[in-house]
Amino acid sequence: MSCQMLLPRGILSNRPERSSIGCMSYWRRFSTRQGSSLTGTVPDILARIVARKHEELKKLRGHSSDLYPRAMLRTGRRDFAAALRGRKPAIIAEIKKASPSKGVLSADYQPIETARAYEEGGAAAISVLTDRDFFQGGLPDLVAARSAISLPAIRKDFTIDPLHIYEAAAHGADAILLIAAILSAAELREFRELAESLGMAALVEVHDGEELKPALDSGAKIIGVNNRDLRTFEVRLETSLELAPYIPDEVIRVSESGIHDAADVRRLMDAGYSAFLVGEHLMKSGDPAGALRQLCS
Repeated sequence: MSCQMLLPRGILSNRPERSSIGCMSYWRRFSTRQGSSLTGTVPDILARIVARKHEELKKLRGHSSDLYPRAMLRTGRRDFAAALRGRKPAIIAEIKKASPSKGVLSADYQPIETARAYEEGGAAAISVLTDRDFFQGGLPDLVAARSAISLPAIRKDFTIDPLHIYEAAAHGADAILLIAAILSAAELREFRELAESLGMAALVEVHDGEELKPALDSGAKIIGVNNRDLRTFEVRLETSLELAPYIPDEVIRVSESGIHDAADVRRLMDAGYSAFLVGEHLMKSGDPAGALRQLCS
């Protein structure tokens, strides 16, 4: 049997490159409705998020001159990859107020207190949502949460332009998220290398075999498999299980979404994952530190 026959559907397909200029035209093909609510179809939500990022970029470029020196001169980066390798399991505990699919997760949203609880509970790193319009977050949340603890922090947002990377670096991020669904392999490589030149790691997120190929081609050193299907919002841990054999051993494997208990963690660890990004479960727990300890038990 050939190698191609053994791989998940799409993993060997040739995905067309997309430039930053062509990003919006790519996503318009997936938008099924205009003017739908926040909880409309997933492709529409993602298209709207990317469209909003383009709008934000126009404003950001108007006052971005100080971002470059701030990003390049910022010191004290924390080693995100080393933090993930240093614990087993390594939990990336996420701080987010809301999500498009679940609405508000924490009415009493306190990033600093949540970050401290995560550190107390044994997190390896934190993830902070900084998207304003769809997740009700912001860069001040990243700055405040990171400053309250000693753990590395990843800025979780929809990076579509190098300016976003300089912005993350200027605000103290130790890592950034790169989403393969909205970036080409060339962009994934370019953005990862830029992040590394500024002292940050890059977590490259994929959702299926088709996205895994360009992620690997880009030289990604940390790959996150999101178990949530962007088109249906269905969450299946099997997504991580199916893709695990095709992620090289030297790459840090992160499983994201749908992780609710220690049994889920053990099941994924048996498949080769060592790190886990957990958000909704912890934010809704009422006791983030205790919930974290239970995940690692």
